[in-house]
Amino acid sequence: MTDLSSFPISQKWPAQNPDVLQLYSLPTPNGVKVSIMLEETGLAYEPHLVRFDTNDQLSPEFLSLNPNNKIPAIIDPHGPGDQPLPLFESGAILIYLAEKTGKLLPADAAARYQTIQWVMFQMGGVGPMFGQVGFFHKFAGKEFEDKRPRDRYVAESRRLLSVLDQHLAGRDWIMGDEYTIADIATWPWVNNLINFYEAGELVGIEDFANVKRVLKAFVARPAVVKGLGIPKRG
Repeated sequence: MTDLSSFPISQKWPAQNPDVLQLYSLPTPNGVKVSIMLEETGLAYEPHLVRFDTNDQLSPEFLSLNPNNKIPAIIDPHGPGDQPLPLFESGAILIYLAEKTGKLLPADAAARYQTIQWVMFQMGGVGPMFGQVGFFHKFAGKEFEDKRPRDRYVAESRRLLSVLDQHLAGRDWIMGDEYTIADIATWPWVNNLINFYEAGELVGIEDFANVKRVLKAFVARPAVVKGLGIPKRG
């Protein structure tokens, strides 16, 4: 049996089965990317809830795994060379798990890099911009009298949605017929923007028929339905 005791995070979140992948996360858009990926690939894993309301992400144990204090993070007890691999950043984890399982990332070199470019599109644009819309529309920022910051992020989010909508014309998924990690990276954020942030009307989501169509297909997938609730909130 794999020994994970050398990882300080295991002191706060003990592994019940240290031979399976350990997921430290919260069901946020970034967090559920990895739980959905794990459900889609069928890899055995053990989820651990990292609570923001008690600042678990700032604990020394969590920081020992991710010094950037963000979820998700993983330890794969059977990483390269069958050695434990700690990893953070949701995009990096998606690529790693795709390569580990041989699933959801095209084998063809050109298609592989094109898939990764759309993962980067989400990581660099969709996530940060949609998150700012959420702050200014739903959370503390909604109390700001000056609406210029909100409107700036709304305009950029609409631009990103337009890019995505145009790209999806005639395509079932971001990469065409093939469902990939580009979809797993992107659609939790679109879903969050509309449903959790309640910003669909604000960004004019009705203008983006292709986005709505593919989002509907995404949230209907059994692995997505399950992964959106993992780890379960305590």
